[in-house]
Amino acid sequence: MKNISLVLNGVLIVAVGVLYVLHFSKSDGSTVSDSSEVAGGAAGEYSVVYINSDSVLSKYDYFKDIQDKFQEKGQKLEKEYQNRAQGLQQEVNDYQRTVSNLTIGQAKALEENLMKKQQNLRLYQESLSQELLKEEAKMNQELYEKVTAFLKDYSAANGIDLVVKYNQGSDVLFATKGMDITEQVVKGLNEAYANESTEPATVAADSTAKK
Repeated sequence: MKNISLVLNGVLIVAVGVLYVLHFSKSDGSTVSDSSEVAGGAAGEYSVVYINSDSVLSKYDYFKDIQDKFQEKGQKLEKEYQNRAQGLQQEVNDYQRTVSNLTIGQAKALEENLMKKQQNLRLYQESLSQELLKEEAKMNQELYEKVTAFLKDYSAANGIDLVVKYNQGSDVLFATKGMDITEQVVKGLNEAYANESTEPATVAADSTAKK
């Protein structure tokens, strides 16, 4: 019976690859026909910026909150598993201590019962791991949707055509500091999240006042 702490620690690291490409077609329908125009268009006609995904995740309040909740849930499930494992271990110890006083039939029946409980405990461990993996996938999807939705609105409002990820391990090898919108994105995301967090309370207060 293996402890699931390694599994929990593994899934607590939410691996989110934040590569958001938002390319909007120009309203005037203009096209580029040769290599010189492509180079000029990339520098002038199209607006390209980047974000540091590591910084976004480390400073995004929503991500920190859901990560804390996920960790709390993992610790709770691990504790439940440990309690069951300890209970079964106690039954095994009791059996080993009293087996000499049992008949062959009684000993066999207890052994079969303990083996069945051990198998159930293993299945319970697997179900906990699957539950955490599903929770992780849900978190990743919700995070992706929030960030991409914000970037879409931000890009539309600021005339941005392309947002890329730029940090160690990305395909972008160099970009000027002026193209970095990480700080603005983090600020905007946190402001939007703060508004989401206070909105239910405000609605409830308004409803109470109207009664």
